[in-house]
Amino acid sequence: MFERFALAGLAAFTLGLATPAMAKGCLKGAAVGGVAGHVAGHHGVVGAAAGCAVGHHEAAKKSKADAAAPPPS
Repeated sequence: MFERFALAGLAAFTLGLATPAMAKGCLKGAAVGGVAGHVAGHHGVVGAAAGCAVGHHEAAKKSKADAAAPPPS
């Protein structure tokens, strides 16, 4: 069981290195999602993928909101 989890983590890490432009928010989300998926029924890979997508989405929303905010004076 540990080998599958380690392999999934290695695969997620390798994919994260392959696409650095989308990494913002993905690594943190994948870590949280992977643990949550593992605890919720041994679906760590699915949880990591979903966590990456959600983390990237939230980071993009924050970046867009920061760009639209007026500069502090």
